[in-house]
Amino acid sequence: MNAHVATPVDALAEALRAGLRGRVLTAADGDYDRARATFYGGIDRHPAAIALVADANDVSRVVSFARYRGIELAVRSGGHSIAGHCVTEGGIVLDLSAMKGIEIDPKGRTAWAETGLTARECPVATAAHDLATGFGDTGSVGIGGITLGGGVGYLVRKHGLTIDSLEAADVVTADGERRRVDADHDPDLFWAIRGGGGNFGVATRFRYRLHEVGTIVGGMLLLPATPETVEGFIAEAERAPEELSAIANVMPAPPMPFLAEEHHGKLAIFGIIAYAGDVDAGQRAVAPFRSLATPLADMIRPMPYPEIYPPDDESYHPTAVSHTMFLDRVDGGTARVIVDRLTASDATLRVAQLRVLGGAAARVPDEATAYAHRSSRIMANLAAFYYGPDDRLVREAWVADFAAALRQGDGGAYVNFLTDEGPERVRAAYPGATWDRLVAIKRRYDPTNLFRLNQNIPPEG
Repeated sequence: MNAHVATPVDALAEALRAGLRGRVLTAADGDYDRARATFYGGIDRHPAAIALVADANDVSRVVSFARYRGIELAVRSGGHSIAGHCVTEGGIVLDLSAMKGIEIDPKGRTAWAETGLTARECPVATAAHDLATGFGDTGSVGIGGITLGGGVGYLVRKHGLTIDSLEAADVVTADGERRRVDADHDPDLFWAIRGGGGNFGVATRFRYRLHEVGTIVGGMLLLPATPETVEGFIAEAERAPEELSAIANVMPAPPMPFLAEEHHGKLAIFGIIAYAGDVDAGQRAVAPFRSLATPLADMIRPMPYPEIYPPDDESYHPTAVSHTMFLDRVDGGTARVIVDRLTASDATLRVAQLRVLGGAAARVPDEATAYAHRSSRIMANLAAFYYGPDDRLVREAWVADFAAALRQGDGGAYVNFLTDEGPERVRAAYPGATWDRLVAIKRRYDPTNLFRLNQNIPPEG
């Protein structure tokens, strides 16, 4: 039997393991492939080592190790980076998923939450006290990435973005230092991590302000999609009280057991509604949506807030191309473009997702955080599934044409929904003075751009 021959990867892993409480995986480990897999399919990268860190000390050691050795570093919370920034080819993945501690102060309405927690796990823990912070709309997303990019979810109109409830954070910067940042300590860094993404360090814990959120009125309302119902859904979402946040996914209806076969493949609005307030008032607020057309399915009901997150399917790894943008309005003409473009495509799955913003999120000044799109009214995300490289080119062209047909006056972009689209689109996420301030802070805290696997803000601008 041949003896194992040590390789440079073995030596790197052994050096990395020294002093770590957590595990270090290499390709020789049985769970390596699962650990390097991302939520989105089509990403097949092979890191030299995956450090499953156990605490902030581990994080500091891994950051210092990567900086000293000049090794590319990817940081992973939930593995949902659309661009695949949470995994590296030949470098080190710093995986936070084992860090799931949470300390809740019900009387003070705050929680310290480690960044391996997901958007479902955090609300499940705080729901015992009828308290919550708003995250995104997918339960398996890590709170690390969604918070650093802003956080647009089911409570956005009532309680603002996730960063609007962020009171402090524990961050490991590129020099390996552990810092407690808030409005009084490293205030520039605290400003930057509220929307600036993973450019400035590894967040290990967040302190959130919690809001009273017990039973909500929420769930899915499935309506036939016509220009009239699409326009009407967005109009009702804009008119609704701020307690109500809504998402309209306009897409062909897949075969579902609760949906009559005659509707399969036909364009529908998969509306997701969450009303965070009095149950009777919530039922009244939902009524106008139900009146837009005879619902194909109506699953809206009183529920504990965490139930708004659908169950995860670990086998689901979609391959898709997408484009994120903001719209000023969804009038009759815009709604017609949406319906016509979706109808004309033959992609297995294609979608125009529309999220009405405003409310509490819009009352924060643009300059208060690195998320500078407070006056943007509607977020639109366009996507199409693809199968293979040739099909991807077809779908990319379709998405690009669709976006061009919808483009209005708002040229911004939400950083958490950007794919690998180049520096101009990153600049669109951080317009004007926001970009200049972020560059200056990047130069101070990460002058060598160690944290570059992200929607990157280079220190040289």
